[in-house]
Amino acid sequence: MKILLISVGIMREAPLKELFERYSSKIPFYMPFEAIAIPDIKGGKGMTPDNQKIKEGEAILGKISNGDYVVLMDERGGECTSRQFAEFIDKKASVLARNLVFVIGGPYGFSRAVYDRADRLAGLSKMTFTHEMARVLTAEQIYRAMTILRGEPYHHD
Repeated sequence: MKILLISVGIMREAPLKELFERYSSKIPFYMPFEAIAIPDIKGGKGMTPDNQKIKEGEAILGKISNGDYVVLMDERGGECTSRQFAEFIDKKASVLARNLVFVIGGPYGFSRAVYDRADRLAGLSKMTFTHEMARVLTAEQIYRAMTILRGEPYHHD
């Protein structure tokens, strides 16, 4: 199994980009991992939020294969502890032949087509974060899950 992190937009904030790279560069020591950034869809003339979500959704769905298990990082998703998240990844690693895909959407969320393709919604918090912060937090939690599964001392209960 491979973990994919698909996110809309580029990282502009240097400190957040550095943190993301720090955590995402550690994950492949435990499990195959790839971060995919979907370019920003510009909200030009006539581009409504719904049209933007549709275009972003098409780009997201173009990166997902049949057989992938898709988790949308969504404010309506259920929250879990880091240990529960690690157990979820461990269970998926034992049954998935393809990819475990985490998706962070654009500023207006996901299109109906992306919601329809999702297997699960997961929330980082009931609070709202920038997409860049959500990317850092998701990468850190994937890394944390890997260390929990290996019994390494990074995580403390």
